[in-house]
Amino acid sequence: MLHITPAQDSTTPAHFDGEPTAAELAAIDLEMPVITAEVELLDAQITVLDRAPSELDARRLRRAERRLLTERRILANSLRRTPGVTA
Repeated sequence: MLHITPAQDSTTPAHFDGEPTAAELAAIDLEMPVITAEVELLDAQITVLDRAPSELDARRLRRAERRLLTERRILANSLRRTPGVTA
């Protein structure tokens, strides 16, 4: 029987155990407000997929878009002030 062993991916360290590192968890935590805002915007967009948006829907979309832009700006500014952190 032929056994195929996958080659080690050059981007994956040999000691990789599948769990995120502390640095990766910190990066996710830093990005969480942006992720939440993206989900909020997606939810607002899904709401109006199969119908014309009402005035309330339009306001919800605009609010979600503004929140996402704000959270992205905050994240970008915090990354500029944090030495050693890259986007």
